Amino acid sequence: MFTGIIQAVGEVTSVCSIDTQCNTGLTLGISAGTLDLSDVKQGDSIAVNGVCLTVTALSAGVFTVDVSQETLNCTQGLDQAGSRVNLEKALRLSDRLGGHLVSGHVDATGIVVKCVPAGESYELIVRAPEPLMRYITPKGSITVNGVSLTVNKIEGNEFSVNLIPHTLAMTNLKELKPEARVNLETDMLARYVARLLNIQGNAD
Repeated sequence: MFTGIIQAVGEVTSVCSIDTQCNTGLTLGISAGTLDLSDVKQGDSIAVNGVCLTVTALSAGVFTVDVSQETLNCTQGLDQAGSRVNLEKALRLSDRLGGHLVSGHVDATGIVVKCVPAGESYELIVRAPEPLMRYITPKGSITVNGVSLTVNKIEGNEFSVNLIPHTLAMTNLKELKPEARVNLETDMLARYVARLLNIQGNAD
């Protein structure tokens, strides 16, 4: 479990194929940047661009993870060496919840429509897949590339969020261009409520 408060921006330093009888995908080497790995051990979880991944090895500021083909099919930013990625270590039960509860299970990718200055901040507009829109609401939470953000407004299948200077400084969102793909995770509470209402509606 995560909060969507990014702790560092790292870089994918190596990408190697996994192709065995029981597993296909990639093994990634990720430079942790300023992320403190002193309390991280093999088997721990780290969110990489919003994707919960398991650490398989650690060495001198670099950790490795395996990514399944299914995860690669549902996400972006994990298959290119040189990609800068948002990093967050898993939440402790005693930690402050500064963002919102984030599972690290990406729902889908969205498309950046525009990212333009709005005073000292930036307005980011993202086009989301139509099925996700039922879980996105004004003033609700959304995770974009692992970053916890508040939805400002919705028009059709597009939503906008505000990126304050601190968010721009601490994440890779400042690098987004129109047509870029981003990982989206909707608020898990919204998903459960929608599921419950759907079950009740079918029962009626």
